[in-house]
Amino acid sequence: MVRTRTGRHFLQLPGPSNVPDRVLRAISRGTIDHRGPDFPALTRALIEGLRAVFRTDSAVVMYPASGTGGWEAALVNTLSPGDRVLMFETGQFALNWIHVARRFGVHVDVIETDWRRGADPALLEERLRDDRGHTFRAVALVHNETSTGAMTRIAEARRAINRAGHPALLLVDAVSSVGCMDYRHDEWGVDVTIAASQKGLMLPPGLAFLAISAKAQAASRTAALPRSYWDWNPMLASNADGFFPYTPSTNLLFGLRESLAMLEEEGLEQVFCRHARYGRAARSAVQAWGLSTQCERADEQSDVLTTVVMPQGHDADRFRGLVHDRFNMSLGTGLGKLKGRVFRIGHVGDFNDLMLAGTLAGVESGLALSGVPIRRGGVDAALRSLEQS
Repeated sequence: MVRTRTGRHFLQLPGPSNVPDRVLRAISRGTIDHRGPDFPALTRALIEGLRAVFRTDSAVVMYPASGTGGWEAALVNTLSPGDRVLMFETGQFALNWIHVARRFGVHVDVIETDWRRGADPALLEERLRDDRGHTFRAVALVHNETSTGAMTRIAEARRAINRAGHPALLLVDAVSSVGCMDYRHDEWGVDVTIAASQKGLMLPPGLAFLAISAKAQAASRTAALPRSYWDWNPMLASNADGFFPYTPSTNLLFGLRESLAMLEEEGLEQVFCRHARYGRAARSAVQAWGLSTQCERADEQSDVLTTVVMPQGHDADRFRGLVHDRFNMSLGTGLGKLKGRVFRIGHVGDFNDLMLAGTLAGVESGLALSGVPIRRGGVDAALRSLEQS
């Protein structure tokens, strides 16, 4: 007998996030000619909207791609074979970016962590001070590591680079933070910021975005890594006239226009405050259950997801399977060396108080049904946190 599921599926991943009905309706409109006379107005409006979200006056480009494509674009447009890059292994996505760089023949110096915190600005400064010959061409950091729920303090990282007097480019993966957490490309002195459509921008996967400083554009003129599809110079040239050098994801661009309008209507500061409320409330629930989060530092806890550590002897994926079958809810799996050891609760994008309450109710009930030793009351603790804020 086939089991019938009623109600709406709870997609509580840290991305892809829930796509609002407004955005879905925008995407469903008829495709237009991307070489036609109506297209430039759309392109220009999107670039200006993205600049506001990145908080930049610099160039912004859009690729039909995932965030992984954004990683590659950032590397091949700024680096040459054999260049040295300093990277922190703060989680699975940082590790994946390291692998991409190495496959291009870039020499990556990796500072390993225990995957329970972001990149350490003091250690970054120390390593750059030791590089008296300025051999590091770039520093590459993940702002919000969605495998661990730990955030790197990018503003402090920039101050560390400045104190060391080092000219390295600063490349930042902000895929899961742009549009939902405070991020300031210009003020923080970032040279390339990478974002994507499926997190705070509330779209399906399929678009990657780069904000590019003047320093990064200058670096691209001498960068010698192979590039064709990812070359941002043809993209910048075509965008100046409102077009693209190849076929864009036209209908996703319609959705992007709507999602940018939603962010503008709510106001970025309110968007950031809303996500911060959900982060605090979710962590209140975890604490009430007697469990712990993967991120250990209070000032590095992510606002867009909560990564929960399962007690010894209990399998996180078995628990996730029970929650999916019993409550029609998807929670994030543990990635890499955290597989089976953690589960991830997404609270990002088009999200409200009752959605969080329902999510945490499913988690609490699922933990109890899985035989995980917890104290009840996590949902109540989260509700109190929301009421007090």
